[in-house]
Amino acid sequence: MLNLCKNNGNYFGVKNFQHTFVPENKIQKSDFTEMMKEKIINKAKEMFLRLAFKSITMDDIASEIGISKKTIYKYFSNKDILIENTIELAFSEVQEIIIKIENLNLNAIEENFEIKRMFREMFKSAESSPIYQLKKHYPEIYNKVLTQQVSICEDCFRQNIIKGINEGLYRENLDIDNYVKFYYTLIFNINENTMLENDAHELEVKALEYHIRAMATLAGIIELEKHLKNPII
Repeated sequence: MLNLCKNNGNYFGVKNFQHTFVPENKIQKSDFTEMMKEKIINKAKEMFLRLAFKSITMDDIASEIGISKKTIYKYFSNKDILIENTIELAFSEVQEIIIKIENLNLNAIEENFEIKRMFREMFKSAESSPIYQLKKHYPEIYNKVLTQQVSICEDCFRQNIIKGINEGLYRENLDIDNYVKFYYTLIFNINENTMLENDAHELEVKALEYHIRAMATLAGIIELEKHLKNPII
């Protein structure tokens, strides 16, 4: 017969199960911390892109959110760390949108223009090119994110070229690696050296046109001309 009384830490003949209890208030505190960090990062990203990284202070961000500057420093020890977090968020959003566009089953040239429209929409409120700002005012942060940014662009451009070849829109004999390097070098050079976002946008559209023309078959040229009649504003 089972012993139903406590016996050396056993109940009902079964050894006690040790359960780690996490207080509800501790869970809620963790959730609140993440929510507050997310709120600060989102507001900072919006303000940095619209008004420039250099000109926005921690006081400005705190005032917009309606909290004290001390609260921001509780989560981000300095402005550089906050900038890095906003850039990581922007990269994440860019990757999500690119994946979404790639899943729309557009042809390679349509895809290029749709991605360019996405970037235009994302940065249309920015007066100054974000890449230009980072390189000029925060070179250490810029160098940190450059490798990640190049990797994203290289992969995107390469997949687009392969897709275009398979669709008969780009020529079959392309040196894909060199076309990828040439295009991202051109795009980065524009953004690194063009202060105003509108000017950078216009140059990027021209660069996209030249990039496609250099690779296109006759069918690709016809598709390109169709999109050039519907400019990205």
